[in-house]
Amino acid sequence: MYSLKILWEPSATLFKIGSFGIHYYSLMFVIAFSLGFNIMKKMYEKEKVSIETLESMLFYIVIATLLGARLGHVFFYDWAYYQDHLMEILLPISTKPDGGYTFVGFRGLASHGAAIGILLGIILYQRKYPYKPLAWILDRLIIPTTLGGAFVRIGNFFNSEIVGNFTGNNFGVVFVNRGESLPRHPAQLYEAMGYFILFFFLRYLYRKGLNRKDGFLVGVFMTALFSIRFLVEFVKASQGGFETFLPALSTGQWLSVPLIIAGIIVMYRTRTVNS
Repeated sequence: MYSLKILWEPSATLFKIGSFGIHYYSLMFVIAFSLGFNIMKKMYEKEKVSIETLESMLFYIVIATLLGARLGHVFFYDWAYYQDHLMEILLPISTKPDGGYTFVGFRGLASHGAAIGILLGIILYQRKYPYKPLAWILDRLIIPTTLGGAFVRIGNFFNSEIVGNFTGNNFGVVFVNRGESLPRHPAQLYEAMGYFILFFFLRYLYRKGLNRKDGFLVGVFMTALFSIRFLVEFVKASQGGFETFLPALSTGQWLSVPLIIAGIIVMYRTRTVNS
């Protein structure tokens, strides 16, 4: 019988200079934001829109993404812990048994929280720089956002986190750094692949120039991206959260359902041709 089992035991650090190291996860974030900025720049230049405020947009997006993702993890998945460790919500520290603190970095970021954070961040950005309607900006922003989501999931794969369920056969990835010997579904890669495909699809729709109301691509994005997330959750190991008292679906699926519905509504309301 053929085996498609992969032993995965990467170092979390790409390289070190003294005590300073570059982690793969951090690198994926840098790649995501860098590519996203350049994609937005090219779209603005193509449409002859000033790029003067794009650096400000990047600042809003970075802060909103990290803050939203962090708070999303805290409140959606692990409030039982953080309600007694409030200092750890926004500080990269962990409480030691003796009552002191140690630096650990941020270990919890939630994509649903990031989505909410980005939306709020862009609302604030557009109010300060009202050169285009909010929906127009979002129709373009969701394209690099989708690509960024794929790179973040690759970062999760390097960290051996957000893993899938055990496959029960010789197919899958053995996450050796977790002290395991049985293969799991590489749920991070399933999700990343789905996001890569969605990125090219959204890019195709944008380039084709469908004559719809502003916001149509946002609806497509919300419906498709969170549908991908919903499906991958079926093979993903539990991450906790309120699925403990709502066991019909995982926490990620419960959070995805309203966003899928909202995306369908947005597509329906923006389906008509612009006048």
